[in-house]
Amino acid sequence: MKLTINGEPREVAAGTVWSLLEELGLHPQGTIVERNREIVDRQAYRETHLSQGDVLELVRLVGGG
Repeated sequence: MKLTINGEPREVAAGTVWSLLEELGLHPQGTIVERNREIVDRQAYRETHLSQGDVLELVRLVGGG
């Protein structure tokens, strides 16, 4: 399916936000997902289905000091 992720067109196999994060190698607990201009609740990542043409912004939290 074709999505736009952080401004870049991408072809992915994932069907949910959770499976997309796994496909991209991102840890769900450390990633904030915005889908079509709405923040996805982290508890809903497994149930939030993706659709052709969705626009996603993925923000990773980085710790340090």
